[in-house]
Amino acid sequence: MNTASTASTASTAAVQPLLSAYDDQMRGAPPTPPAGVTYEQDGPLLRIVGQFRGFVSGPRELGVEGDALDALIARQRDFFAARGEALEWKTRAHDTPADLTERLRAAGFVPEERETVLIGRAAEMAVGEPTLPDGVTLRRVTAEADMRRIAAMESTVWGQDWSWLAEDLVGRVAAAPDEIAVYVAEADGEVVSAAWLAFRAGTEFASLWGGSTLAEWRGRGVYRALVAVRAALAASRGVTYLHVDASDDSAPILRRLGFHAVTTTTPYVWTPTGG
Repeated sequence: MNTASTASTASTAAVQPLLSAYDDQMRGAPPTPPAGVTYEQDGPLLRIVGQFRGFVSGPRELGVEGDALDALIARQRDFFAARGEALEWKTRAHDTPADLTERLRAAGFVPEERETVLIGRAAEMAVGEPTLPDGVTLRRVTAEADMRRIAAMESTVWGQDWSWLAEDLVGRVAAAPDEIAVYVAEADGEVVSAAWLAFRAGTEFASLWGGSTLAEWRGRGVYRALVAVRAALAASRGVTYLHVDASDDSAPILRRLGFHAVTTTTPYVWTPTGG
């Protein structure tokens, strides 16, 4: 028996139900939009309006191709162009039609960094008390001042203006406080990392977002501790699966914790001229 082939088959058998659950439950609108954010349908697409940039996503099978797909793409681009806003079209590697990304490029969209879609079982990630470096504490936050501290930390990590994130988190907490849990890791009064958990009512899923950590604090268990505390909360509320769109830095950590890679996702972004 070919051991490598057997392992590959076993891996596929484990992943396929997770991917199917993701496609069935995680491709539509999130439960409750923040104030000023609206969800719209345009054919097969979900269009989100009112965030720091526009957002479009569709089901695994768009059901349109060729000229009709080009027209659908152009309509989204032109919609946000009229608003003077950039637009992110979220693609997944296993979606059809296969030439979607080529057509997005032809319409002026540019790919950002690819991420790995990972899924794990909340109960398996909910370890006991998370281990933290000396001097680091975790705290759940809801105050606007803390959201602004998180945005400032993200701006430092990414070298870009992430001030929009504070408004986004404040809006989500205000709109549906039971659907989001935001945590900070602090040392000597400084936010060194932050992450949040988004519940998705009517599904078996919750999503892990954030997790960016200041460079000098990476590799010391802060990110793993933030995963554990969010997993424990999710498990306590009966969530079966945790979902993450993981960067290349985070994916290896999550896989070691027991998450499974089910596909990849790449944002294709169109920016207004001069934007």
